[in-house]
Amino acid sequence: MSRKKKSFPILENITITDVAAEGKSLVRIDDLVVFVPFCVPGDVVDLRVRRKKHSYAEAEVVRFVKYSERRATPMCEHFGVCGGCKWQNLPYEEQLAFKQKQVHDQLRRIGKIELPEFLPIKGSVKTVEYRNKLDFGCCNKQWLTRQQLEAGVPFGPAIGFHVTGAFDKILPIEKCWLMDNLHNDIRNSIRDYALAHSISFFDLRQQVGLLRDIIIRCSNSGEWMVILQMHYDRSTPETLAQSESQTMALLGFVAERFPQITSLMYLDNQKCNDTIGDQEIHVFKGNDHIYLLMEDLKFKVGPKSFYQTNTEQACHLYGVVRDFAFGTPLAGLYDTASQHPLVYDLYTGTGTIANFVARKAERVIGIEYVPEAIEDAKVNSQINGITNTDFYAGDMKDILTDDFIAAHGRPDIIITDPPRAGMHADVIGVILNAHPQRIVYVSCNPATQARDLQLLDASYKVMAVQPVDMFPHTPHVENVVLLEAR
Repeated sequence: MSRKKKSFPILENITITDVAAEGKSLVRIDDLVVFVPFCVPGDVVDLRVRRKKHSYAEAEVVRFVKYSERRATPMCEHFGVCGGCKWQNLPYEEQLAFKQKQVHDQLRRIGKIELPEFLPIKGSVKTVEYRNKLDFGCCNKQWLTRQQLEAGVPFGPAIGFHVTGAFDKILPIEKCWLMDNLHNDIRNSIRDYALAHSISFFDLRQQVGLLRDIIIRCSNSGEWMVILQMHYDRSTPETLAQSESQTMALLGFVAERFPQITSLMYLDNQKCNDTIGDQEIHVFKGNDHIYLLMEDLKFKVGPKSFYQTNTEQACHLYGVVRDFAFGTPLAGLYDTASQHPLVYDLYTGTGTIANFVARKAERVIGIEYVPEAIEDAKVNSQINGITNTDFYAGDMKDILTDDFIAAHGRPDIIITDPPRAGMHADVIGVILNAHPQRIVYVSCNPATQARDLQLLDASYKVMAVQPVDMFPHTPHVENVVLLEAR
């Protein structure tokens, strides 16, 4: 017997007071912290509590009594349902202020270490059409709002974004503001062609259906990459042949309709998830890569490559890294422009940072656990005529040993750019053992960065903190910290 869902009374005339994590807002009612999506401080609302715990609750707005003067008008028609850009209703300067506060609060509250005055956050050069990559799911069952369900709107195929809490449904997207508008034309044309030619959309529960996923990349070099992820029906030779025929026809349509696409690829993914790292990808038209430009460098980006998704702001982020690493001479190590330090770049990925800073260094040693990324890093050095980089693939704690340091030299500077989970304790131990004079720590998660800074604190002092906004209209923020040996 199913458990009856507990109902809560409507909370009336509640004034939202602050911004919380994950793009939500909050209000304190007595001793209860209530989190509310799609509101801004100053909104007066009626709330329905959806979930309640001992010290906090989650609620949704049932009526706006009064809109806040701090509110902005969202530009996107999907705002309020799509969870991608949760802060569109907040003016950009307010977004930056809250991100600055988030970094400050997390480093102080979690890190509990001595910190300098923070540098003002660097706002994004562009706040719309700033991404160079988007991934759209294709599904035979679209997400419907409560109003659509009550009106009897039928479920139908959709191309768009996943909705939180509904893995088997896709919110249909007509226009997304995150990338150059050409990507909207490409996505919508693929949708219209598939519907007109009876191409089945993927069923996430049953794992059947041909059209599964679309990845679109664009470049500041003017190139475009489109990857169609299909799911062939391999139950009989006839169904397989039909899947292949429909795929080739769809690709032919896309190639003819959009000559701007310089790299058109496809794959048949029979797995239960949409990750493509272990899949064979085929070229239908053009190249298997595009190039992205940064200052006078260019970086080769393939279908599986990682690259910062905000192209222009990535240059500013890496500029901060370079300034922190080489801004002032390291006492006793290099005191003139002709002497350069030895740099280790941990979590180097495709070598973007390593190649970006190489001209300032004697040598850059990049380490990354993904072998394919290391091959891309080597290619990027070759493309740009950079000869003072070396790249190694493997687990950080296994590679960065005393023997490795003896063979390659003790680093003067370590640059580290770990994933959201931060650095493993073993990696921090390896850094402490290598004992560079300077560490530049780039993080996409200030909370785990604060934890790691605490572990480094006995040997290193934080000298500078620079937040950088890479994702306007979202609560996400990058942060760069400079540490020097005590």
